[in-house]
Amino acid sequence: MIPQQPTANTSSPAPAAASPAEARKLAEGMMQIMSALLAVVERETELVRAGNVREAMALETQKGEISRQYVDAVGKLTRSRDYLKQSTPELLTALHRHHDTFRAMLQINLTVLATAHAVSEGIVRGVNGEMQRRSLPNGYTAGGQRAMPGPRHVTPLSVSRSL
Repeated sequence: MIPQQPTANTSSPAPAAASPAEARKLAEGMMQIMSALLAVVERETELVRAGNVREAMALETQKGEISRQYVDAVGKLTRSRDYLKQSTPELLTALHRHHDTFRAMLQINLTVLATAHAVSEGIVRGVNGEMQRRSLPNGYTAGGQRAMPGPRHVTPLSVSRSL
């Protein structure tokens, strides 16, 4: 039996920061990415609140790219966490404070998006219900109750997104 040699995939990647200057550069990069993402998210929130959903959707590509940068930076920070704790704890504390603000702003954005989704879903369901009500025949049962047709008589609502 031949012993297996360790491969590059089995070893953990090297920390992204090995000096205080690299740690500072890493932290500053992370803060810049969070600020850029916050700017896009705040703009998206403003647009959705104003009812300009199409314009908000146009920010999706930019938001996705910055989000990928954010995930990459978080990975680098995670690999360097022990070094940052030992060499620059004040920098790590500042990053945590900045991240807490970042998270609070993201929560506001998610709340606005969820509200817009719920409102639009309610409108579509209301329109569909009204259309179904109008298309049903008015009839009564032998007991004097309004006759409600079964599910096979209900027609689905189709929506065109190109309008």
